[in-house]
Amino acid sequence: MLFDPAFTSSYWVAFLMGLFSSLHCIGMCGSIIGTLTLSLSPEIRNNKKLLLPFVFNYNFGRITSYALGGALIGSIEALLTMPLGEIHGHRLLQLISAVIMAGAGVYIAGWFPRFAYIEKAGINIWKTIEPYGRKLIPVKNHTQAYLFGMVWGWLPCGLVYSALALAATSGDVTKSAFTMLAFGLGTLPAVMGIGVMTQVLTRLSRMQRFKQLIGVFMVVLALLAAFPWLNPMVITDHSMHQ
Repeated sequence: MLFDPAFTSSYWVAFLMGLFSSLHCIGMCGSIIGTLTLSLSPEIRNNKKLLLPFVFNYNFGRITSYALGGALIGSIEALLTMPLGEIHGHRLLQLISAVIMAGAGVYIAGWFPRFAYIEKAGINIWKTIEPYGRKLIPVKNHTQAYLFGMVWGWLPCGLVYSALALAATSGDVTKSAFTMLAFGLGTLPAVMGIGVMTQVLTRLSRMQRFKQLIGVFMVVLALLAAFPWLNPMVITDHSMHQ
């Protein structure tokens, strides 16, 4: 697999971030899906074949919001880098992204609980959007489940913000959106697995050593984001340097 020389714009890295960090948030995601499930009729709720499309549409809506957030942060990135110039501005965003990712890593590991305060950054936006989600309860069809997911995709979350920080370094609105899409797809197995593998996923999410392993993994990603030239997976075009 070929990797972008700008390591932080790698969709594969964003996917891995979502895959591992989502197990940490499974409690919160589980409660939201629980709200969705309890709002459905007993006939749907008690039949997994009927329930699964509702859960899928919820997650599809959530990931759509992540991608929209990525496009938005990509637009903001262009404005932020303008005063400093593209090269210096991009480098500054790389370092900021690395700091946020490292903070998320030590937070997941349980070594820096104060990182949760970063979630207050989006609380005002959430207060504006959240009432629309409540209006969709009870969910009666797949479209409502999708819209419900779009609303809850804006729930303040430090780990989503760390992914947005990663997306901000992609250097392009489209790449930023796809970076967040990759992150969202990474969260999908754990969140979709709720109700199917609940006991296994819950046990993993409560294991301190497992959390620490994920935390260390995030910190390593942060270091590689700050110093992408150290990443052994990066394949560069040497002809550009000749």
